[in-house]
Amino acid sequence: MKIPLPVLGLTMGDPAGIGPEICLRALREPAVRKICTPVLFGDVSVLKSAAKKNFVANGYRLVSLAEWESFGAVTEPLIVDCSAIDAKKVRPGKVSAACGRAGFIYIEQAIQSALSGKIDGVVTAPIHKESLNLSGVEFPGHTEIFTALTKAKRSCMMLYSDKITVSMVTTHIGYHEVPGKLSIERVLNVIELTAQTMKQILRREPRLGVCGLNPHAGEHGLFGNHEEENFVAPAVKLARKKKLNVTGPLVPDAVFTTGQRKNYDAIVTLYHDQGHIPFKMLAFDTGVNITLGLPIIRTSVDHGTAFDIAWQGKADPTSLFSAIQVAADLAVGKRKGLAA
Repeated sequence: MKIPLPVLGLTMGDPAGIGPEICLRALREPAVRKICTPVLFGDVSVLKSAAKKNFVANGYRLVSLAEWESFGAVTEPLIVDCSAIDAKKVRPGKVSAACGRAGFIYIEQAIQSALSGKIDGVVTAPIHKESLNLSGVEFPGHTEIFTALTKAKRSCMMLYSDKITVSMVTTHIGYHEVPGKLSIERVLNVIELTAQTMKQILRREPRLGVCGLNPHAGEHGLFGNHEEENFVAPAVKLARKKKLNVTGPLVPDAVFTTGQRKNYDAIVTLYHDQGHIPFKMLAFDTGVNITLGLPIIRTSVDHGTAFDIAWQGKADPTSLFSAIQVAADLAVGKRKGLAA
């Protein structure tokens, strides 16, 4: 039996960033329509302004938020006009509380639609964390928003590509806070979530590595406060008892070298930049951000709002296309699993 194309909700991101233009590129891209039926949550007035004279509605239907709430099965590409902000109030490339709020509304609507089963997954364009904060939204980023609004018991961020894959034990916090957020349970959760998702993607048991926190992985307490011995090593031991193929704690500055990196399908890192820096050096244009542990599928671009080039038609949509492809693959895999 032929499985129908998954319906994926795209969120437009911060209206003042590159989200509107890369989302429009995705709607127009024939390769995207071959793998999914896209539903874009955004504002039509912003899309028209960002696209200038290039906005053409042919091939996708415009519906209001009220119409979407009672909409039946999705059989064609749609733009859901959330009416969250007027384009006249958007200054491209500028931090704005109004834009931060609008970006949150798109996410909120997409999450509700995924939880209700109207769409099969969510793919997010970038939001601006400062604008989000100014709007009064207390979440520091997408990962935390999705975790809270889906009521996920555990979650983590993973950056995936065919060159390198990393997941993070902690994300949007200051460096001084990281040691206090580590625990055996948290490290083990991220190992398990990473293993589960990589198995779905690779169709086999993955090989995982786990970084230490300190230089040289602590040198047995010479650097740091024994975080490796207290948190990482016990979590790795427990993961091995659960038959997971995992190694650690590994020396952070060595594991990402070419010779070492090939030994692992994914590497668990302990803080944001420990994973993001090597990932973006190797896979910035094609990387995909996946939130693990949610009851819904969520992928995203691995870059920011690029305010410096917003609304100029210069933005590269490759990462968004990659995020759509991964979300579509996960959705098809999930459908096959349910049908089995």
